[in-house]
Amino acid sequence: MREIKCAQISSEIARLCQLANYQLPPDLANALVSARQQETSDTGRAVLAELAENARLAARQQIAICQDTGMAVVFVQIGQDVRIVGGALADAINAGVRTGYREGYLRASVVKDPLDRVNTGDNTPAVIHYDIVPGDQLKLMVAPKGFGSENMSAAVMLSPSQGRDGVRQFVLDTVSKAGPNPCPPVVIGLGLGGTLEKAALLAKSALLRPIGSRSEIPEMANLEVELLTEINQLGIGPSGLGGRTTALDLHIETYPTHIAGLPVVLNMGCHATRHAETIL
Repeated sequence: MREIKCAQISSEIARLCQLANYQLPPDLANALVSARQQETSDTGRAVLAELAENARLAARQQIAICQDTGMAVVFVQIGQDVRIVGGALADAINAGVRTGYREGYLRASVVKDPLDRVNTGDNTPAVIHYDIVPGDQLKLMVAPKGFGSENMSAAVMLSPSQGRDGVRQFVLDTVSKAGPNPCPPVVIGLGLGGTLEKAALLAKSALLRPIGSRSEIPEMANLEVELLTEINQLGIGPSGLGGRTTALDLHIETYPTHIAGLPVVLNMGCHATRHAETIL
């Protein structure tokens, strides 16, 4: 049994909160550059150039890519041979978020109660997802989620008979309705199957896949490409000002589901779909 101290976890979470907010993942940064080269709209190319320059300056100066530094979403893979010592894992993660946001001068965007709307002042608590896996390592991924894009996400419970066409129409309708609000070009995570909450988690995790990666399921890989092509034919474009680059990528994750249902969740990520990870 391998022991990992809470103090080390807190320190790493604080670092990841800042890293994710200061620096786009390389695949996403490269996708913005590639999109500019392929964009046919002059305005679209200008917007993509500004987004790429903004990301470059944020990384160089160690400042936030966006004023919305997000709600901290933390994905935790815990090896079953790991023992956390020195406190509770959730407390260690939230302590790291608190430190990372305060010391990194990142905006506190979390309210204590959804209706009373009083700010917690330190961007805690985080939303934490746990997964127990074989081994003696602890993988931590911090994905700050801004709500310009999160607010444009949607869920639907389709009937099985609606199938592929129903999924396609839901995706296109959702992206069309969102328009410029999620700060395109977007990254789209699509969760299919399971139950409502499982589909939502699949959609969120799909945002973390590398740009350009495809599902290992051939049918889903084909659907990813088809939907991405159709979305980029909508003409919304960078910042909603027109063009062919509405989405940088679309990823689908699936799970077995009930004979009577087809849960579908679309989680929208903006051009700054941020995440950073480490393994302890």
